[in-house]
This record gives sequence, structure tokens and C-alpha cells, in this order.
Amino acid sequence: MIEDNVKRDFAAKARAGETQFVAGCFDAMSAMLAEKAGAPAVMTSGFALSATNFGFPDVELYTMTENLGVVRNVANAVGIPVIADADTGYGNAINVMRTVREFEHAGVAAMIFEDQLAPKRCPAVANQVEILPAHEQAGKIRAAVSARRNPDTLIIARTDAPTVSGAIERAKLYVEAGADLVQPISKTFTDLDSLKQLREAAGVPLSLQILGWLEKDITADQIREIAGLATYPLVGLMSAAQAMQDNYAKLMKDLDTGALPHPVMSMGDFKDFIGFEEIENQQEKFLLMDIRATSAAE
Repeated sequence: MIEDNVKRDFAAKARAGETQFVAGCFDAMSAMLAEKAGAPAVMTSGFALSATNFGFPDVELYTMTENLGVVRNVANAVGIPVIADADTGYGNAINVMRTVREFEHAGVAAMIFEDQLAPKRCPAVANQVEILPAHEQAGKIRAAVSARRNPDTLIIARTDAPTVSGAIERAKLYVEAGADLVQPISKTFTDLDSLKQLREAAGVPLSLQILGWLEKDITADQIREIAGLATYPLVGLMSAAQAMQDNYAKLMKDLDTGALPHPVMSMGDFKDFIGFEEIENQQEKFLLMDIRATSAAE
């Protein structure tokens, strides 16, 4: 769980456009690995969370409380800010208010709310998505801002509008409703110039998901010109999926671990990473010492 000053600093930098480069995660361990690698923050990707925890595609088949359970575990496992993919907010503006309070209580530093009609569909794979009327989504953003208890909890408004002009108009409405950052989708904004146009019109930094053309056609310095947050949401998921698929296939073919295509972490390294030494020290301090003291007294 992050300290208040860490959350405050993270929010101030994002709002000021001092880009924070964020790693996507899907559970406590992936978040811990990202933190160990030096990530200043992590985002619980709904796409990744749905796949790894439930075996579902990203079409909002999981519930708010199921998402919350994963997010809470992530927030408890790391000392860096956690950004939660809060999907559509799981209902209308009143539902969004509960979602904000629950996720904020779980320890998140920011939440992303999208303007799709529930149940949502992932725009990275869906041919078409349905979106709410702009005024209704603006009401949901206004409700989210009203519900947060800590002004350093960032509310990020994502728009899945299919045209640049439509997305810009929505972004302006969402910022007027109180959104701290706005998040476009790469299907709509297909070049740097259109992203700069959105940044200027919205008047707040962007939250970018580095997917599609953004992974290969834009540099880190160009991202810094327009974004407060830049997240690589699926690197962890796709890295783990490929490595496990390849190693499992080789294992089942050979029934031997000697020639796996991807290296595996040693047991010693994993024990150090996951914190066995700390637990053993606590056992020594709080369990074994008490047993010795009781034995001595007898």
C-alpha cells in the first residue's frame, strides 16, 4: 500500500503533464515484478485481469467486486501507485459513486472510466462498440469526482468515440465534469498530430495506452509532449502467456525440464523475491521466541 506522500506526488506529476510510464499488471505477483523492475506505477488491465483470473475475454463478464478483489491484492502487495481499470463503472452514476469509494478504500491512486454502454467490449479486438450519450457519461464522471474522498485520487475519463471530432467534444465535456486526465483509444487517434489536437482541446494531459501503432510509431519523447500517464498494459500478460505456452508445450513433449525454451527463475531467487526471508524472520521473532520462553518457564 502506498504512502500518502507517494500518492500526492504521483497525482501532481500526472496533472502537470510530467509523464509517468506505467506497467500493466494482472495480479499481485505481476505487480511486484513490475515494481522490482523499476516501474513507478502499475495499472490493473481489465483485458489482462479478465484473462488471467477468470479465463474470459475482455467483455466485462466479471463483476465490480471480482475486479475489486484483484485490485485490492495488487495494492496491498506493492508500494507504488496502482491505477485501476474500472471499466464502465458497473452501472449508472450512482453505481459509479460506490465503485469509486470501494476502489479508493482498496488503495488505488487512480481509476479509469470509459464511456461505453455496459457490458463493454474491448475496442482493441471488437469491430464496433456502443457508447453512452455524452451528457450521461459526463454525469458519471461528475459523480466519480464527487465520490472520491481524497483529492489526490485521479479520475481518468476514457472515450471510445469513433471519430476524432466526437472524441474531442466528449473529452471537453468530461474535463468540465472534473476529469483529471482524458484517455483516447488508438483506433480513433491514429497519429501524433491528432493526439496533440486532443491534448490542446481538452486542456489536461492525456492518459495513453501504448498499443497498436503507438507501440512502434511514437517515441518516449513524443509521449512526454502530450501525456501525464503512458501505460504499457499488455507487456506482462503477453510475455507470461508466450513463455508459459512454450515451456508447457516443451515439457509435455519431453517430460523433462532440461531443454525448456525460456529460462525459469531458480527456487532460491523466487523465495527471495516473494519474501520468504521476511516471514522466517517474523516466525523467529514472534513464534519461536515465544515457544522458547514458555519452555524455559516450565
